[in-house]
Amino acid sequence: MKNKNIQTEIDASFLYQKLADHETDTTIASVFRQMSVIEKSHAEAFAKKENISLMNFMQPSWRAKTLNTIGKLFGYDYVLGVLMDTEKSISNAIISQKQKSKQQLTGTETAHVKILRSILEKEQKVTGTQLSKFEKRHRSVGGNAIRAAVLGGNDGLVSNFSLVMGIAGATAGQEGVLLAGLAGLLAGALSMSLGEWISVKSSQELYENQMQIEMEELETNPKGEMKELSLIYIAKGIFEEQAHQMAADIMKDKSLAHDVLVKEELGINAEELKGSAVQAAVYSFMLFAIGAIIPVIPFMFTSGMKAVILSVALSAIGLFVIGAAITLFTGKNVWYSGFRQVLFGLAAAAITFGIGKLIGVSVTG
Repeated sequence: MKNKNIQTEIDASFLYQKLADHETDTTIASVFRQMSVIEKSHAEAFAKKENISLMNFMQPSWRAKTLNTIGKLFGYDYVLGVLMDTEKSISNAIISQKQKSKQQLTGTETAHVKILRSILEKEQKVTGTQLSKFEKRHRSVGGNAIRAAVLGGNDGLVSNFSLVMGIAGATAGQEGVLLAGLAGLLAGALSMSLGEWISVKSSQELYENQMQIEMEELETNPKGEMKELSLIYIAKGIFEEQAHQMAADIMKDKSLAHDVLVKEELGINAEELKGSAVQAAVYSFMLFAIGAIIPVIPFMFTSGMKAVILSVALSAIGLFVIGAAITLFTGKNVWYSGFRQVLFGLAAAAITFGIGKLIGVSVTG
């Protein structure tokens, strides 16, 4: 656990430096560089306390390297989101541990979550636009996009693997398994995509009216809204003079001012509501289908117990990969997480196979 804490800090330092390297805004890049230095100092402090050589931990782990690759391919906003989720998880774990041991909470437990904001706010040249830009990133991105991909594939694989094994148990892997597997894939993927479409669409419709009211207030009473923005920043601990200047900067861009007011007053992230419901439905369909096709593939080329064994083998590999991918967010041991996922998935499939076997025997008997 102690060694893991050191590696976590080294990974965070590495990723914050990568964020700084790819950030075009010099002020925000400076924030990330300061965070990188802070995380490295934490690692040094841990190592010194435990009398461990830091040289053994200077290289980033596979998890950090994988996240960096994701950043290169899809943008470093994803990496920032995962870092924010990691910081929150660590903070919650520290608080929970102290509560169990009845230790007094000092308020520093959530320091890593707050530190990015505090550094940014203390920058002498920070503007309201920069603060809003930073807020938009770490609130809207999160690890949600990557997590949705992993969990979508997991839902498809586990549900269709169980279905395929149930039918295979009833038919000894002969007729009907391929048809049932493809039907399960389509039914599950369509259900997931429809649910995603309804979720996105209803969220958009739910907040449209409130956002429109906020825009009308912005147009009819801009001075009042600017004062409200100033008060919001003052309440966050920013000096009054700087808060007024930041509010004035934001009010120069009506669209930006609207986004900030909607976010702070209504708790709505306008960027998320701009997403296409159809696009979300298509992505959900594809992610579920990718996982669901894995246990079906062997039955496209063979049948009987050979197909069943191949299906189990392919599904086990898929489950392990998904379990390993989940550690990008949890930070747990990759082998533990991977084999745990395999165990649960195989257990679910074994239960449905056994039920299918009983049903098959009773029908043929």
